[in-house]
Parts: sequence; C-alpha cells; structure tokens
Amino acid sequence: MPDLQEAIARFGAEAKAKLANPGATGEPEDQLRAPLEALFADLAALCGFKPGSVASVGETSLATLKTRPDYAITLRNVLVGFVEVKAPGKGADPRRYKGHDKEQWEKLQSLPNLLYTDGNAFSFWQNSELVGSIVERQGNIESSGTKLAAPQELVARFDKFLRWEPIPPKSAADLAKVAARLCRLLRDEVTEQLAQKSPALTALAADWRKLLFPEANDEQFADGYSQAVTFGLLMARSSDIRLADGLDQVGRQLGKTNSLIGTALRILTDEVGNEATLKTSLGALVRVLDSIPAYDRVEFRTLALRRRNPV
Repeated sequence: MPDLQEAIARFGAEAKAKLANPGATGEPEDQLRAPLEALFADLAALCGFKPGSVASVGETSLATLKTRPDYAITLRNVLVGFVEVKAPGKGADPRRYKGHDKEQWEKLQSLPNLLYTDGNAFSFWQNSELVGSIVERQGNIESSGTKLAAPQELVARFDKFLRWEPIPPKSAADLAKVAARLCRLLRDEVTEQLAQKSPALTALAADWRKLLFPEANDEQFADGYSQAVTFGLLMARSSDIRLADGLDQVGRQLGKTNSLIGTALRILTDEVGNEATLKTSLGALVRVLDSIPAYDRVEFRTLALRRRNPV
C-alpha cells in the first residue's frame, strides 16, 4: 500500500500526462477522471478499507446537466456520497463559482455528502456546510507531476467522507427540512430530464397525466410527482418498510392502502430507465430516509400537510 505522498505523486504524474496529451478530447476535467479514480482507491486504502470495497461509479458526462455529479461513491455497495470534478484552476469552493457552475452548486448542495475537486484542491460538504477547511495541494496538477504533494489532512477528510452515515432527524420539524431539501433536488432532476427530452421521463410524465392528472404541464408534473414520491417514501418508513429493498416493493405495499402514492412509485419502477434517470436524487432519498425510525403515522400526515410545497 503506498503512503500518501507516493499516491499523490502517482496521481500528479498521471494527471499531468493526461492534461498535456495533444490527442486528448473533451473538457479538461474529463482528463482527471482516470487519475482521480486511482487516487480515490489509494486514499480508501490509506483510510483502512479493503481493496475493492470502495467504488467510484462514474456518470455519463453531459455538460448541460446541473443535478448529476460526476461520481457516486459506494462503500461495500452502499451509497456514501458524491463527487463533482471541475477543471484545474477553477478551485474547489463552489460558493465562488459563477454561471453554470454556480447554478449547479445551488442544486447539488442539497446532497448530504459531497466532495468537490479541481485536482489542486478538495472540499467536503455535508448538507451544504463545509467540513473543515478546503484542502490544498502543494504544486500544480497541470505541471508538477511527481513533485505534487498534499497534507495528511486529505486522508482525514476522505476518511470522514467515506464513513458518513445519515443522522436521523430528532423531530418532525427536522424531518420536514431534510425531506424538503431532497424533494427539491428530485423536482430539479425531473425538470432537467424533461427539458433534455429524456425518453424515460417523457414517458413517465405521459403515464402520470393519463392515469392521474391529465391537465398537468411539465412544471406541475415535476412538482407534484416529486412530492408524491417523497411522501410515499416517508409513508413507507412510517410502516417500517425498508427502502433499500427496492422501490418496486415499496410501491406495491403502499398501493394496498394509498392508491395515488402506490401508483406514483409503481410508474417510477415499471421501467428500469425511469429510476435510473433519477438516480442522484432517489439514491440520496433512499439512503437518508432509510435511517429514519418508524414514526407514528399521525406525525407523517402532519408533516405532509406542512410541506405541501418543498420550496
């Protein structure tokens, strides 16, 4: 197992070669993907995790998407967080971004565990709050090569990132805040996918209108559907139904007592592409809400009435 400086030196050499290659295509941040994946594996080993237990699941790179981070990180096949990669020199403080990157941050900050990096710096965010300080490398990712270095603090931050566990809300008010943040992210992801003419979401919206609300436009569909799904998942937890067992199972069980919510979830899971298209927000919802103990049903109904609009 390499020590931190060996891992960083290898990362620096691989990144410099990729960025300097005249045959490279795509955006500069795309050239960091392979070096970063190797670095994440090395950092996981330095944090004490067995080889192969941490996986970096890369997403399809679409520059127009604002709700889809570059990576989902899993630990023993359980989602622990997300990573957003920026071009070298852009920095790792999304609060200073402008334009598209600023708009993306406004959406991604709803995620409960998020890492930003441009190769030169790393920042870790939990529920939009910066964890510690931004970790800066010594050197430059584009030119330092094997001379690139990093403080030991990077391992400590990455360890905290990998060991993240959702903290169950202590009250209905706390639960409302958590649910609203993730519901808003789901709504944004639905809206974005509809604008992209996603076949899965376009068909999903058509089925929703046909079965439930024929007059709903795209904005109304995204808002109503995200609330229905979020409330359905909360209702499932109130009945102690484990969400990680599969949303298709959740939809079938809820459909026995609530046809609207059950239908909303069944439409989502009828086609594999539907759920996969919304995997960022749904993955976060499932991971966070599964940590919530089974609350009294009355509390959930009270919560639903208070949170008619997630904005």
